Amino acid sequence: MDSYIYTADEAKARLIEGNKKYVDAKKLSFDVSEEMLINFSKHGQKPYAVIITCSDSRVIPEMIFSAGIGELFVIRVAGNVIDSHQLGSIEYAVEHLGTGLVVVLGHDHCGAVDAAMNHDPDGYIKYITDEILKAIGNEKNEFNACCINVRHSCEIIEKSLKIQKDEEKYGLRVMGAIYHLDSGKVEFL
Repeated sequence: MDSYIYTADEAKARLIEGNKKYVDAKKLSFDVSEEMLINFSKHGQKPYAVIITCSDSRVIPEMIFSAGIGELFVIRVAGNVIDSHQLGSIEYAVEHLGTGLVVVLGHDHCGAVDAAMNHDPDGYIKYITDEILKAIGNEKNEFNACCINVRHSCEIIEKSLKIQKDEEKYGLRVMGAIYHLDSGKVEFL
């Protein structure tokens, strides 16, 4: 890789512009024509940003940022927690697809954060809530906890030696953001 298709600043500007379009729109439409699908099938993907977000069905990054097919590399997991699987996916997008911006997108009213704060789940969800609890500690304010959890995931990504190298060599940036369910607005942290 010699450089990114879009700088981190250019990618962030596209996300901000796309979110404004989303917030201002009454309806959205995307090109899913056969020609578009064939183009991406033949020529691959060139996403301008990696978005790690919650699995919550109300949080749809492609819509939130008014992005089309091939524009965002989206990784979804409840509570937008990070483990080796997500790190591997991030490294793939950065190294092989030329993506220069990684955004951890949390959201308010997150069920995984609520489960960590107010319940004692068992089964596999406990892996997620334990990671969230490690991030938020004794925080009692739900919105603050969501923000702290996002920052924690960013810190985990930042600790990756591969990510550190790409930040230094190519200008890769990792940042957090919160999606507000009631307004559709994204707030970068």
